Amino acid sequence: MEGRVGKAPRRGRAGVQQERDLALRLWEMGFAVIRAPASGAKAKRLLYPDLVAIRSGKIYAFEVKTRIKEEPIYIEKEQVEKLVEFIKRSGGKGYIAVKIIGSAGGWKLVPLEMLKKTKSGNYKLDDEALSKAVSLKYLHAEVLGTKGLDQYIEEQTQS
Repeated sequence: MEGRVGKAPRRGRAGVQQERDLALRLWEMGFAVIRAPASGAKAKRLLYPDLVAIRSGKIYAFEVKTRIKEEPIYIEKEQVEKLVEFIKRSGGKGYIAVKIIGSAGGWKLVPLEMLKKTKSGNYKLDDEALSKAVSLKYLHAEVLGTKGLDQYIEEQTQS
């Protein structure tokens, strides 16, 4: 399978711990959060993501990825398809939430539109997508209807 080298263990303790960390951070920001403990396990036919966060009527769904270092991430098409289907049904927004263990940058939230399809039909999250990821602060500002510093800077560089 492409991209397996250098990945964190699949659904290991570190991954579950990071899902819980993201859930707690979102909860502390005022979101209602649900973690799907069976995601990636035996519930293959059910279409739900790792985490769902809701605030002020806005729905965000996350597929959580943990890595030891910043490098391209390969995601199985079934994971992306289930997230897309969940978003379609809920009317929410979907992100790949990436935590690079040991990095000072915190969580990187990559919108699904930034994924690139590979020749095998799976998806790749490359360095460019990671560099354009948004932060939890950005998400919080979006929910509250305020512009965060990241958004302001992005708008200024585009004009």
